[in-house]
Amino acid sequence: MPHDHLSPSGHPYRKDNDHPLTYWQTMEIAVRELLIEKGVLTPAEVTAQIEAMDARSPANGAAVVARAWVDPDFKARLLEDASAASREMGFDIGPLHLIAVENTKEIHNLIVCTLCSCYPRNLLGLPPDWYKTRAYRSRAVREPRKILEEFGVTLSDKTKIRVHDSTADMRYIVLPARPEGTDNMDEAELAALVTRDSMIGTGLPKQP
Repeated sequence: MPHDHLSPSGHPYRKDNDHPLTYWQTMEIAVRELLIEKGVLTPAEVTAQIEAMDARSPANGAAVVARAWVDPDFKARLLEDASAASREMGFDIGPLHLIAVENTKEIHNLIVCTLCSCYPRNLLGLPPDWYKTRAYRSRAVREPRKILEEFGVTLSDKTKIRVHDSTADMRYIVLPARPEGTDNMDEAELAALVTRDSMIGTGLPKQP
């Protein structure tokens, strides 16, 4: 849902005088104010939801990945039902069907949404601008290996690349391979190695 941040007056969705509102922003404001007027929502509830949305970041997904790296049982649950496993850690991903796909030496996974920009926002925050471009959405399917090389990821010719196309009700997250030399690192330290792009498949975790 498009929104502006709180204005200096503290009122959410205040019109930005420097930029005219779009049709959808105008409709959102009208519906929101009607719901408040009818007592369905309160301004405090609207503000709380905005803050919850803004708090979403790749750190959520990184925490899930790090847990899977240190806990084999959790990893098995994540690969079987990523929605339920994420909820175990307190991340509410809503009604979406989330699928975790694991990178190995033999297989590298790449995530795309060919129709628009479907993305696991509750775990990764807002999608990067390039993820929404027509160029990425089309080329990731046609020439994934070349796309990865442009992102700085060069894979062995023996490594198969699997491209996963997200939909409105089904999203993917990549479980990247745990970097070598991290056996003595704790969960928080491991989470710091997990990058947003590594959970999309266009990058790899940081090296310790």
